[in-house]
Formats: sequence, C-alpha cells, structure tokens
Amino acid sequence: MTDLTDLIQPDRGQDATTIHLIDRDGFESWAKALSNGQRAALAAQKFEGGGYQIGIVPDGDGWFAVGGVADPDELSSWCLAKLAEELPEGTYRLAKGDAGAAMYGWMTAQYRFDRYRKDDKPAGPRVLLTKQVKQIEPMLQEASADCLVRDLVNTPAEDMGPAAIEAECEKLAKEFGAKLKVSKGDTLEKDYPMVHAVGRAAARTHAPRLIHLVWGKEKDPVIAVVGKGVAFDSGGLDIKPASGMLLMKKDMGGAAHAIALARLVMQAGLPVRLHLLVPAVENAIAGNAFRPGDVISSRKGLTVEIGNTDAEGRLVLGDALARASEEDPEFIVDFATLTGAARVALGPDLPALMTRRDETAQDLIDAGHAHDDEVWRMPLPAAYEEWLKSDIADTNNTHSNGFAGASVAGLFLDKFVGEDIDWAHFDTFAWRPAPKPGRSKGGAAYGLRAAFHMLRARYAGK
Repeated sequence: MTDLTDLIQPDRGQDATTIHLIDRDGFESWAKALSNGQRAALAAQKFEGGGYQIGIVPDGDGWFAVGGVADPDELSSWCLAKLAEELPEGTYRLAKGDAGAAMYGWMTAQYRFDRYRKDDKPAGPRVLLTKQVKQIEPMLQEASADCLVRDLVNTPAEDMGPAAIEAECEKLAKEFGAKLKVSKGDTLEKDYPMVHAVGRAAARTHAPRLIHLVWGKEKDPVIAVVGKGVAFDSGGLDIKPASGMLLMKKDMGGAAHAIALARLVMQAGLPVRLHLLVPAVENAIAGNAFRPGDVISSRKGLTVEIGNTDAEGRLVLGDALARASEEDPEFIVDFATLTGAARVALGPDLPALMTRRDETAQDLIDAGHAHDDEVWRMPLPAAYEEWLKSDIADTNNTHSNGFAGASVAGLFLDKFVGEDIDWAHFDTFAWRPAPKPGRSKGGAAYGLRAAFHMLRARYAGK
C-alpha cells in the first residue's frame, strides 16, 4: 500500500514553499500586491482562482504556488488534492490558516497502485506542514483506510481470492490482538449453507469461507461489521456477458470496506465489542454450481428459491447477517456491491443507504456530510416484500418485475437480520470510473468515513 506516513508533518519552522489559496472572487484584490511580472506569469497560466486551478509564481530566486478553492476559509477534504497531485516534490506550507480537513485529500491524492507496474520516474512525495499536530494521526488513519480499500479492490481476483481476503483479516487480527475464526469446507454446508452453495463451484484454491474476527472487551456494546466478499462474480449459471464480468474483481468491495472500517474502529480504540464477518467466495461455474430453481437452506432456517444465480451477494450476506445477529448486537452495518439498480438510481459516487431506523439514517447522513462522504438514503418499503414470495420456499432471492431492485435486495437482507436490531446497509459501487482530485480511477471507498464517524460519535464517549 502507498506509504502516507510522512506526507503531513508538524510545522516547526522548517524551509518550505508557500501555497496561497484564493477563490475567484478574491483573486483580483489579492493579485494587486503582486509585481507586474508575477501577474503576467499567472495570466500566462490562465489562473483566475477557479476551483482546482494551480499557478506557479516566480519570487526572487524561488517561487510560490497558488491554488484555486471554493472558500479559502473553509477547506473541504479535496481542496488541496490537485496541488498534491501536480506540484513538484518538496515541502509546503499554507500562507494563511491551516489545512484542517484538506489534509485527507493531500494524502489520498498521492495514492498509487503499483503492484504490477513500476513508474520509470515515480513522483517524489509532496509534504505538507501543519500546526494542527493532533489531527495528523487521525487523518493518516482515515486516508490509509481509504487507500486500503483501493488496494484490495484494484487487485485482480487471482491475487485477491477468498484465501487472500482471509489473509488480510489475519493480518488485522495479529496487529490488534483480535481473535480470528474461519469456517470453510464441509462445515460451511451445515453452518453457512448459502455461503457454501454460492462458492462450492470454485477451484480448491479459491474455496469459500466465512471469516469472523472478534475484538474488544466482552462487557462493551456489541457491534457487527459485515462485508460481501465475492472475489469474482461470473454470474454463475445465469452467466454475465463479457462486458459485465470485466470489473467483477471489485465484487469484494464490500469486504474491503468492512475490513477498512474494522481497522479504523480498532485504531481509534472505540469501547465496543467488534465482530467483523466476511463471507468470502468466488461465484464460479462448474458441474456442481448451484442452479436457477434450486432451493437452498440458510443459517437463519429460511429456505430460499434461487430465481437468479447472479443475485448471489445477498445469499452470502444473509448467512453472515444471521450469524452477526446471534451476538445480540446494538448495531449492524454491512457493505456490499449489491445491485446495478443502485447505480442506475444514484450513479457511482453515492452509496445507497438503507436502515430500519430513521435516527440511524440521519446520523449516517450527517456524518457523511460533515466528512465529505455523502450517502443517500433509499427506502425499505414493506409493500414490496410480496415480490420476493416463492411458490415452493420461504422466499425467492430475486424478483421478476424489474422495479426497485436496490430496495428489494435490501428487503431480502432484512429477513436475515435479527428482530429489533439497529441495522444499516450500504449498497456501494466501490469503483470510480473517472478520476477526480484526490480520488484516482479504480477502487474507491464510499460510505466508509460516514460509517466510521457515526460510530465514533455514538460510542467514543461511552
């Protein structure tokens, strides 16, 4: 993973290049203090103070930088990201104020996925100085969690199969002294039958498993974080077209979010009893693959008719949510790259949020808004539950009318969450189709910071 450790440093008066932050409205008055040559240099670069614009201004034997932002007095996570991407290697400080929230984007902008390809001339680090020393470590942890999600999602399925996902959880357990239990093989068929059914056609090296990490004091409030870990999704016997399979290495994006969130919770030392559950499978095709029309059992005891083998994520999540519910948790949150319907409704940048309780939804929305990680609530309408009825089983895993696909998938999951448990579900894309400052094309975290800050606000003071 990209090492972000030294990108933000305490300002102790060391030599640094100055960065001035200007908005479009204030540019003209600010520029009056410049020399004719300096104004000419900015004019040549067409700098007018617009968002994400960058100017380099000669200053005696040196130079300073100018960055366009929406509001120099209230910086968002991404205000400095373009500067961090494009300025030369070196050390920088802001001419006025401090970076605050923008430290996050300064670090994530310097993320590189270089596991398979090395740059001939890699860019050197851009270091930002700050007097807000206490903010450095929390910002570093959040930015590193974001980059962890990117790394896991960007890694192809051959190198990020169920065993590799287990290895990531094992590293986490060792780092924080957590307990790790992994169920796989024959035990899955009895204890987690839906996980077994989805993953049984994969090669032995990619055998299915249910990964369960436990951390924290037994007396503390129990919370569960669940992530869909479909390492690759062919669609099963309801096979996807080639174009639909091209990005399916990202179908474990929910697991990546869950692992990163668990890491943040443990780093912050939140007083909770944390359960991380990841059903890790590959939805493959072979003679023993589960079939459309099959009826499979579940850990909850409900029987499920398979209307479509490409609606497999909700099956593995169902078993994991049922297991999480057995711990009588105060709160469960799950992440999953679950439906194309959520992307049609909200596009790639907004994760669809579904909750049982209005106050939990508002807490997550507020936390996302405060930390530049917007989420959007979608409903769980009881009126649509009838669309999952089966003639021969307790429920079908999909519906046939094509309406409200994200919400109907959420209603299916709701069947496996224990009664009266506070539960939130994120249907996330986990992928950025085009780059934005601080946010590279490829694997992406959506809803991660919203969920973490909601948990921190709820539990840090207990």
